[in-house]
Amino acid sequence: MSEYIELNSIRKVFKKDNRETVAIDEISLVIKKGELVSVLGPSGCGKTTILRMIAGLTEPTSGEILVDGIKVKEPGPDRGMVFQDFALFPWRSVRKNVEFGLEVTGVTKEKRNERVSKYLDIVGLTDFADARIHELSGGMKQRVGIARAMVNNPKVILMDEPFGALDAQTRNIMQSGLVKILDKTDQTIVFVTHSVDEAIFLSDRIIILTKRPGKIKEVVDIPWPRPRDRASPEFTALRKRILTELEQENVLS
Repeated sequence: MSEYIELNSIRKVFKKDNRETVAIDEISLVIKKGELVSVLGPSGCGKTTILRMIAGLTEPTSGEILVDGIKVKEPGPDRGMVFQDFALFPWRSVRKNVEFGLEVTGVTKEKRNERVSKYLDIVGLTDFADARIHELSGGMKQRVGIARAMVNNPKVILMDEPFGALDAQTRNIMQSGLVKILDKTDQTIVFVTHSVDEAIFLSDRIIILTKRPGKIKEVVDIPWPRPRDRASPEFTALRKRILTELEQENVLS
């Protein structure tokens, strides 16, 4: 896999009322094409800030971010975002929600229908194409959000705790669904989560951040192919080790 997302000496400082808060401090990281990389860390360590900087929604105070060799200066169609709160349009059907970005960019109706049908099939919502958002469960709404992010065929998908608001059973179902989606696409995914179990189940690598200001404490390579057995001794041992790393940061914070 080739280098695809590069964070070079990223620093982010927020200023308010003559006070400065360093959120991210000198983070350098390379994410390869086709990887799913999760970001873990204590609350307030800058996980979402990193995602927003890659998306082009906020600028680093210093350093630079490159996607496919091009410096990120603003949001673009090469990066899609999936939010925890779904951010769907309740007045539009499932199909109309998914095709919204294609409409904005002027894709023809024929091509819109073809691409929307493809991604509704990938996320298992073909039979609900004409349903209204209020008719869907939380997991189904999140699948609409994933399809909407993917349908524009972005090079990168940025996921900000996308399953955090779901119950445990639905969350596990959605994680397994995302694994199936990964098998059918080659997109690069950066995944912010508070769940160690989720990160191990999904990721190729896990980035563990320190307490604020966020720095990279450790990069954990996940050596097992997907799907993974959450009950295996190896999975359990790695979960315990990462939890210990995070507890040390929380104690120090």
